Amino acid sequence: MKKKVLAALLACTMVFTACGSQPAASNTPAPKAETETQTTEQTTEAAPAEVEEELTGIDLIIKEAEGMTLEELAKKAIEESNGKTFYGVGNSSRGKSALPKFIEYLQSIDSSYNMEFEWQQPKNNKIFEQLTSDSFKSEGTFAMTLIQDGNQIQSKMVDTGILKTFVPKEWAEANGTTPDAFEGFLPLQTLNKVFMFNCTGDAKFTNCWDFIYEGSHPLFMGVDSEIVGKNFLMMLTADKYADWLKAAYDKLDDTKKAYFEPTIQEMQSDASELGLGANGAYALAFIKLWVNNYNEQTDDGPICNTLVDASAKDQSGLLVYSKLRSVEESANVSVNNIKVAAYEDGYTGIGGYGYCHYLFVTKNSPLPWTACAFIAYMTCTADGFEAWGKDMGGYSANPDVAKAIEEKFHHSQGGGDEFPAKNDRGYDWWTGEGQGELVLEDPLYCSEVSFSVGSWIDVLDHYKPE
Repeated sequence: MKKKVLAALLACTMVFTACGSQPAASNTPAPKAETETQTTEQTTEAAPAEVEEELTGIDLIIKEAEGMTLEELAKKAIEESNGKTFYGVGNSSRGKSALPKFIEYLQSIDSSYNMEFEWQQPKNNKIFEQLTSDSFKSEGTFAMTLIQDGNQIQSKMVDTGILKTFVPKEWAEANGTTPDAFEGFLPLQTLNKVFMFNCTGDAKFTNCWDFIYEGSHPLFMGVDSEIVGKNFLMMLTADKYADWLKAAYDKLDDTKKAYFEPTIQEMQSDASELGLGANGAYALAFIKLWVNNYNEQTDDGPICNTLVDASAKDQSGLLVYSKLRSVEESANVSVNNIKVAAYEDGYTGIGGYGYCHYLFVTKNSPLPWTACAFIAYMTCTADGFEAWGKDMGGYSANPDVAKAIEEKFHHSQGGGDEFPAKNDRGYDWWTGEGQGELVLEDPLYCSEVSFSVGSWIDVLDHYKPE
């Protein structure tokens, strides 16, 4: 039955699948490449130069804002929003914590400034419906958004023009580029979810394939309840990460290779039909066994609470790294009851995955200058990012801010000698090949394969605990 579903999907969708595309190597996309131009000899007069499209409305404001400093944007925000109410919406509740500090910043420039605010955090992934509904108004309710899930952002929000990317001048400069040259969405931060395991028993997890070896049922938020988890699985089929999985498989002992080999062989035809690269079958085998075996949980908090309990011998999970911050030590509960797999000597393969919180101005923002100023404040100052930066495992996409946050909070020594699992090794380590090997979400790649690889994932059988 699965083959028939796959064949039907492929017949309709393969023209849209960019199977050989590579994910971005970091949370900061590279500057735009210079476009190769070709000159055609003319025997008549030269064709007229291409006329640049004239910008209007929000697009014009964003273009002007991208040439301004934070202080210049702040003055525009003060003129626009003094005495008004600012409405924001996001996947992170911490926007509510950042807004008062932003208002204080504006008041440091003009002590008479005052702005009320409301911050909404829709549940059950309803943020896309909420933003879509708001987009039909001539003037929207929401000034801006902080949003995750690159796949749906690309297809539902950006391709449709509902959300607009504003790139602060100083953020671009810190990343060695300019707003005009920058491609992609503006990331506030990258969050990481990492493989962990309870170390009070005898089980060893020295390879990413160990988490799906016989009898293993890692705790994981379901791909239907948190879509970034599905994006992680789709990203595994990109050539870079499929190659990582193949390299990790090659280091398994013969017994474990023999266990995985039948599934890998079974996936060869699917990988070919999906147009994947040379090691695509290894990615599909990993995905299939992961979905067949993970023990679905409702949230990362309960996963963390389970794994740090001494009674959870030999259990494992894939969860947000920062959850370790909230563990309350007791006789049976301790951060020292778990290990971060990638930190262990001799560990091989992917250590987890990273996804971004992105910032956008809405196409019909009622306070666009204030939205741009707030976005610049969060991405260009340590105070603006502090609501997120106070926790390990959340990395500012601005290298200057990331450095300032580390100097203030010392996440690299967060657990000291007592709790080494809490000593965050940082974004560069986590994303380094041969180090943390974090799989990074690429919105464009996810959107390109969502109806092929994504639909293939949808028909896989899920583990049902007894």
